[in-house]
Amino acid sequence: MRLIINGDNIDSNAGTVRELLEELKIEPGRVAVEVNLLIIKKAEYESHRLKDGDKIEVVNFVGGGEV
Repeated sequence: MRLIINGDNIDSNAGTVRELLEELKIEPGRVAVEVNLLIIKKAEYESHRLKDGDKIEVVNFVGGGEV
């Protein structure tokens, strides 16, 4: 299926958010995921089904900065 991930069109075989993160080699604990403007809870990554054309934003948590 075709997904839009962070603005890029990507072909994917993933059926769930969890499978997509695995496919992209992204550690689930270090990101927030939004599907079609809805933030997906980490507990729902395995059950939230993706559909062709979904718009997904994956945001990495970044630490650091000045103290």
